[in-house]
Amino acid sequence: MVNIKLQVSLKKMIDFYSITIKIQSMKKYIIISLILFGINLCTNAAQVDYEQIYRDLDVPTVKYIHDIDPGEYYDTQNSTWSPYPLFRLTSPLYFKDITIEPGYYLLTPREHKGDWYMLFKEAGKIKYIIPVYEREIVPVTFYDDNLPQPKLAPTQKIHLKMLDFMGKHFDSAKRKPIPKTFLEVTDLSNNFVSLVIYWGDYRYYTILRTIRL
Repeated sequence: MVNIKLQVSLKKMIDFYSITIKIQSMKKYIIISLILFGINLCTNAAQVDYEQIYRDLDVPTVKYIHDIDPGEYYDTQNSTWSPYPLFRLTSPLYFKDITIEPGYYLLTPREHKGDWYMLFKEAGKIKYIIPVYEREIVPVTFYDDNLPQPKLAPTQKIHLKMLDFMGKHFDSAKRKPIPKTFLEVTDLSNNFVSLVIYWGDYRYYTILRTIRL
């Protein structure tokens, strides 16, 4: 009887250590997989041929009547400030035969016949239109990780709670949330500049140059 109990105990111990070893092996496998995935992402990023992307893009022929963006009215009708990211440019940038002069521009993504473009707007008028070469969904936690949380005074918190309460109970008082925005500007090799505009649920990639190609 004692031998039987001892054998059972030994079997349980062996099973326990087997499971422990399997879990440790799985952890190592997951860690290695994540490392390889990260390396793959970095490798893919390094392999992006920005010069070829730049050469393949065409100078936009899109025109707007009186250089007015008709979609701006719908984007701003429920907000008290512009929902577009502001880009401060201190030296000229180039796209083919387009020279973007220094200034302050509101960057606005717009679709036209299935293609996406970035509008550079100044004082309510469209000054430049640059093609977008890629559009993709913003990662779920990106804005939470990169945008600072606003610090509100007690009276501001009470005011916002009142507005939220009215919006829930009165249709006419409902507020449409303003899209979150973010802007990434990266100097690349060979005088290229990557401009990534985050607007709402999507981010838009454009490529420019610091000197003409």
